[in-house]
Amino acid sequence: MGFDGLMVSVSGVRGRVGEALTPEVIATYAAAFGAWASRDGNRRVVVGRDSRVSGPMFTRIVHGALESVGCTVIDIGMAPTPTIQLAVEHHHAAGGLGITASHNPIEWNALKFIGPSGLFLSAAEGAEMRGLLETGIPRATWDQLGTIEVDAEAVARHLAQVLALPWLDVDAIRARRFRVALDCCHGAGSVIMPQLLTELGCEVYAINMEPDGKFHRPPEPVAENLGELAALVRATKADIGLATDPDVDRLALVLDDGVAPGEDYTLAFAARTVLKHRRGPVVTNLSTSKVVSDVAAEFGVPFQFAKVGEVNVALTMRDAGATIGGEGNGGVILPEMHLGRDAPVGAALMLQLMVEEGRPLSALVAAKPRYVIVKDKLDRPDAPLDAVYEALRAAFPDASADTQDGLRLDWPDRWVHLRPSGTEPIVRVIAEAPSDAEARQLITQAREPLAALV
Repeated sequence: MGFDGLMVSVSGVRGRVGEALTPEVIATYAAAFGAWASRDGNRRVVVGRDSRVSGPMFTRIVHGALESVGCTVIDIGMAPTPTIQLAVEHHHAAGGLGITASHNPIEWNALKFIGPSGLFLSAAEGAEMRGLLETGIPRATWDQLGTIEVDAEAVARHLAQVLALPWLDVDAIRARRFRVALDCCHGAGSVIMPQLLTELGCEVYAINMEPDGKFHRPPEPVAENLGELAALVRATKADIGLATDPDVDRLALVLDDGVAPGEDYTLAFAARTVLKHRRGPVVTNLSTSKVVSDVAAEFGVPFQFAKVGEVNVALTMRDAGATIGGEGNGGVILPEMHLGRDAPVGAALMLQLMVEEGRPLSALVAAKPRYVIVKDKLDRPDAPLDAVYEALRAAFPDASADTQDGLRLDWPDRWVHLRPSGTEPIVRVIAEAPSDAEARQLITQAREPLAALV
């Protein structure tokens, strides 16, 4: 069963509300997921949503779809995506559905599919689940229909778990009375971030806290979207500014000097905090800044790349026994909590680092090598990209090559990564170097063999 214009990826299915993403689509995929998840007899499925305007409507549809395949729905209401993942683990559920389009623009929504371990479905699991769309979804008879339960404590449990992290010195953080500026972009962050910061003794200056999903700016927490937060940091003389995306799995920073250093610094700072207390491997995806691998090198621990995509990073972390990992988009994954990106965990680790460093984070950034990332994209050619990869490897024989997700070429102080997008008909080209000009030069050189195919 196909739906034109729908984007199906490793983590879920998404589209514009009222266009590709209709109630019929949501009902079909939710029922397929419920039937797949409960195939072994465990019929408990957790459901949560972010603040998007279509969220309440889609929640009602998801409830009915899951009941129609005999599932027991555990509804946790509006909650961060990591809270949904933790609730799946808490309830020993068969899986979970997050009704969220994460950082996508206001007109989007999506379903995120979570397996029984609290991780998003792997590519193989997703393919197996979607197979039911072709073979038919087994429905429950009248006497086997599912029911709905409400769990109102999921966010409180998540908060308690963050505060109980072994290397979080809650008393020391409270004693510092940090001034924190907060921007939740009208997302689900408002149900947990102010509470966390208050518990940690912070003086909070918050904006965009109404969780109504009416994003007044692009909701992705990249530096160019954080002008309001930067102004708030300067106006309140805050020690740090924190920004979350609508489903609260990504955290971006504005430093005490009012500068947004880029979302890669969230993971770099988190890794620095954790590695002071426990040494072990660090894992990130292939499109992450060198500021993260620099931290691993400084602490003398192994560093490993994973394919782009949260579940790919999580599975690589699990296999490597990683101490910390995540993605350069502000997604911090701390295995002590769970193998999922978690903005509240990231925020707690930032405050812990500020206690331990005893100096502003802007000074910490200034003392380390700086890099500039440039991101580009081109239409994907019809021909396979193997010839492009071979041409680039031949052109740069001095670079180390990683081919697990497209091609990444590395030098000591710079890199370039080409990969076909999993959700759009484009090729992404990302480069990083000590200067903007050097990064753009890498982009230009990478584009040449690619342009020849288009």
